Amino acid sequence: MIPRIRTIAALALILVTGCSAAEKPPVQMKPLVLKEQASTVAKSADGYVVNWAGVLVNSNPWHFGEHVVATVVGRDAKGAEVVHMDQPLDAVPPAGTLAFTGQAMASAKPVKVTIEYRSTQWRQAARVPSSLRKFPVSKVQTFKQKGGAYLITGEVGNPYVLPASSLVISALLRDKAGKLLAGASTFVDDVQAGKAPRFILTVEGLPPSAQVAKTDVVARTWGATGRPYEELALGGAVPMHTVKPTTAPFAKDRGRQVLPGESKP
Repeated sequence: MIPRIRTIAALALILVTGCSAAEKPPVQMKPLVLKEQASTVAKSADGYVVNWAGVLVNSNPWHFGEHVVATVVGRDAKGAEVVHMDQPLDAVPPAGTLAFTGQAMASAKPVKVTIEYRSTQWRQAARVPSSLRKFPVSKVQTFKQKGGAYLITGEVGNPYVLPASSLVISALLRDKAGKLLAGASTFVDDVQAGKAPRFILTVEGLPPSAQVAKTDVVARTWGATGRPYEELALGGAVPMHTVKPTTAPFAKDRGRQVLPGESKP
């Protein structure tokens, strides 16, 4: 009887385990959303310079959106395609955004520029998303140039112990209502912990009627995957408070209330 009882128990365990595995729902990933996009067209000696900026949103709290490709298409007044460019983008962090910019040349003037994206691959973050800290940007200044371009300067820091080999700095120009007008990007290499190297970039192509009221500047790791970001997080963050207190310690505890039944010291 004992072997029979053991056999029945084993079969029951297999059935329960199989049902639990079958009932586990697959992870449904929410697609990236192109929250904002803007473009500008400026005449040049070789044709037309087309600049664009966009913001992708990843609402998945535990997964990176990797190997994303943006497709930028510009059409002239007759609907003919005069610009077509596939732009590989950096990884979009979990529950985060990706600001990106780009530039292309066109022989004819496009009157409409659209941005779409494709080729998203999802990968669960190897680190807790809360460990993926933002790269602090400070001392941002925006200067309008005589030719209508905007010069943006500032400093970028590294909140991690390990040095960041390369960071992408993206500046987005907005009007009073917060609408995205244009943007541009640059790179800063070898950002050491405790240092704040300066960056400088130029946003061009805005029409004279553009009213820039605000500049948003963000920094991120460079690459189609989130590995560089995770490697920095794996190395640990720089402690927020590193200065030793200068005041003398208290001679005794301040006014601790004695609980009932407890003797005073």
